[in-house]
Amino acid sequence: MNNKKIVLTGDRPTGKLHIGHYVGSLKNRVKMQNSDKYQMFVMIADQQALTDNAKNPKKIQDSLAQVALDYLGVGLNPEKTTLYVQSQIPALSELNMYFLNLVTVSRLERNPTVKSEIQQKHFDRSIPAGFLTYPVSQTADIAAFKASLIPVGDDQEPMLEQAREIIHSFNSTYGNVLVEPEGVFPPKGQGRIPGLDGNAKMSKSLGNTIYLSDDEDTLKKKVMSIYTDPNHIHVGDPGKVEGNIVFTYLDIFDKNKDKVRELKEQYQHGGLGDVTIKRYLFNILNEELAPIRKRRSMYAKDIASVYDMLHKGCENANIIANQTLEEVKSAMGINYFK
Repeated sequence: MNNKKIVLTGDRPTGKLHIGHYVGSLKNRVKMQNSDKYQMFVMIADQQALTDNAKNPKKIQDSLAQVALDYLGVGLNPEKTTLYVQSQIPALSELNMYFLNLVTVSRLERNPTVKSEIQQKHFDRSIPAGFLTYPVSQTADIAAFKASLIPVGDDQEPMLEQAREIIHSFNSTYGNVLVEPEGVFPPKGQGRIPGLDGNAKMSKSLGNTIYLSDDEDTLKKKVMSIYTDPNHIHVGDPGKVEGNIVFTYLDIFDKNKDKVRELKEQYQHGGLGDVTIKRYLFNILNEELAPIRKRRSMYAKDIASVYDMLHKGCENANIIANQTLEEVKSAMGINYFK
């Protein structure tokens, strides 16, 4: 009997993944996978990506393999983790349909994450219905695999709360069939990495990212462009550490905390130049990302095998999702011909 806790997480395929994804989620997924304590499901959420990219499906198609390569590059292992594509699991759409009847439009509109993203995307009242209801779709994703643990960023906590509400409503109405999930959150301060330009969020759309796929030269150029203290003009000038993205990244990536503390003190007193500290950061980041790039490049040589891997993952995911769907329909009394 398998007593492992079931973990489900995933990403929207709207471009390559970056170090924000790596620190916020990917690194922990690999750690959980390799602990052998969990049954892992990682989904490429292409249907969810289409909620606000419906008229640009090529963006999703082109990103699918890139996200899969990023997964394999960081160390997700298809022998240990089921990697699959959302749109290839029909049971998810059917579960979504049933769950839509258990939530109100006003409750969806109150969801802080949805409200925030509606503002960011300037939808106003022209919200695609699929975008407004994607917390319900996420609930279907979770419920289909009876996942009890969901690794998410801090900004996704309202989505998880809504999933719990919908699953609780289903169980209260039809019987205790589904599992209410709990969140697994990144270490404090690492849920959202600021961008290279000092913007509060690293984002593909803002072009302020370091991608996992960036080669060494690209990484170096990006690191040398990082926002520091604009008033730290001369090496001898005292510099600010707070809001200085170089030190923010060192806090996250450099394992030698004593060295980081020493560099901060030197920078604050004056005598440490931005170029020197950026070169130091480059070496730290390159050491972390080089093995990922190497694995990713190896898999990229045979994209057909990557698609085969995803296809196999979809077949395995379908078996489990279809079983849950049958249990749901039986509980609802709509499996008329069984």
